[in-house]
Amino acid sequence: MKSSGLIKSMLVSMLFVFCAASALPALAGHHEAGEKEMMTVVDAAAKADNLSTLVTAVKAAGLVETLSGSGPFTVFAPTNGAFAKLPDGTVEALLKPENQDQLKSILTYHVVAAKATSSAAMQMVEDDGGMHEVTTVQGGTFTLMMEGGSLMIEDAKGNKAKVIKADMMQSNGVVHVIDTVLMP
Repeated sequence: MKSSGLIKSMLVSMLFVFCAASALPALAGHHEAGEKEMMTVVDAAAKADNLSTLVTAVKAAGLVETLSGSGPFTVFAPTNGAFAKLPDGTVEALLKPENQDQLKSILTYHVVAAKATSSAAMQMVEDDGGMHEVTTVQGGTFTLMMEGGSLMIEDAKGNKAKVIKADMMQSNGVVHVIDTVLMP
């Protein structure tokens, strides 16, 4: 009697393992499909009307493939209005092929090789006594700080940008929209 109970128990266990194993590919497929539905940081910027100048600049700098990679990236994305605040002719000059290296330097100054949410950034600012220095993909640094409840970035030239829309989570990172172009 005990052996038939043991056999039944083993059969039930084997059936459970078989069913669970059969379900794994379906669950994995569902997870992969969910990931594929998320966009890269470049795809997200391309779909945002207020980031079209940034997208044009990313293409001109030859950074689309890089920023479409696995990351993770935190992108501080200047709006069209941020680019419009630059001196007349600056954007047009930067988009010229002979200025590609300068444009690439400016754009990669807006990218951090990590996936940092605004709450994580604010915590770093708090932990560091009100200011947190960040190293960019370009190799330069900028400083995060809080002003009036807003996350701010001070670039190497002393310009300040405000994060106006935070935590746009993407498959390869996060995008924070800012109101000023950062300068290395």
